[in-house]
Amino acid sequence: MKISPKHPGAWVSIASCAAVAALAAVPVANASAATTYKKGLKVFVIPKNLGNSYFTTADSVKSGGALAALKALGESGTETSGTAATPASQLPAIQAAISKGANALIVSATDPSALCPTLDAAMKKGITVVTYDSDAPACRSMFINQASTAAIGESEVSLLASEIHSTGQIAIVSAEASATNQNAWIGYMKLELKKYPKMKLVSIVYGNDDPTTATQVTQGLLSQYPHLKGIISPTTVGILAAAQVVDTPQYRGKIAVTGLGTPDEMKKYVADGTVKAFELWNPANLGYLAAYAAVGLASHAFTAAKGQTFSAGKLGKFTVGADHTVLLGAPYVFNKANINRFNF
Repeated sequence: MKISPKHPGAWVSIASCAAVAALAAVPVANASAATTYKKGLKVFVIPKNLGNSYFTTADSVKSGGALAALKALGESGTETSGTAATPASQLPAIQAAISKGANALIVSATDPSALCPTLDAAMKKGITVVTYDSDAPACRSMFINQASTAAIGESEVSLLASEIHSTGQIAIVSAEASATNQNAWIGYMKLELKKYPKMKLVSIVYGNDDPTTATQVTQGLLSQYPHLKGIISPTTVGILAAAQVVDTPQYRGKIAVTGLGTPDEMKKYVADGTVKAFELWNPANLGYLAAYAAVGLASHAFTAAKGQTFSAGKLGKFTVGADHTVLLGAPYVFNKANINRFNF
């Protein structure tokens, strides 16, 4: 599947949403009948790590992300996590949120299983658990998926193939080795690569969503594989680090870099030709949708059953798919022709 850069008008800022349990109630229509979202819930947004620009956009009031939606709905919204994208760093924040009386948790999982004992305990207490960006399938109520897993993996490879004429050694700079979303995307990349017999995946390295580590592993790739033609980094931290490493006269234009990035961070590298094209979705929309889903589930406005539909404000209506998953939409390709339209 190839994703084309179209429908830029679909990238809308988000203003309002609906909410959960306690004092005042707001009428909302859902798939089955009119119901209410109540205000006054404690909702904790727990990204993989703090200080990550991707999650800042996904979560913040300024960007129109999860906290903006919760604020507009009259909820108590708090962003909290550790500073490293690891279960050991993230778990204390989840545990603290539970102890503070959380009604709902919105979590980007650093590991598909390591968080489960804590998240299972939360759900047994009646706390709604919604994952976004990265899933923990066995221990959540619903997953808000940024885009089709297959579409991301396939389109990343096709983007790179178009730049290197479907020939040469390539490598992947991933986040942490345990990240559910990264590994799922890479799985589809490997399947897509079967269509390109002259492209060879020589290495997968892990930058742990840490700028210093991502820089070091990218430098290691260039040293170990002097004939490398392309790098895919399906993580905003990794693609930025890879672009910074390749942005020299020695490598610029000789090693293609693509992956998932934010426009503001990548504009410099698109402008100077280090990166021709990359893709993403609107992280603020992802956070907004996750907040709406968490509030709706916690107030029993709808369930996580397949086929349920609900409205997410200006984003429109969504339908729950298999495995209690809701899909935000298709990834969007950014390049020199369109990148300056976006600011996030």
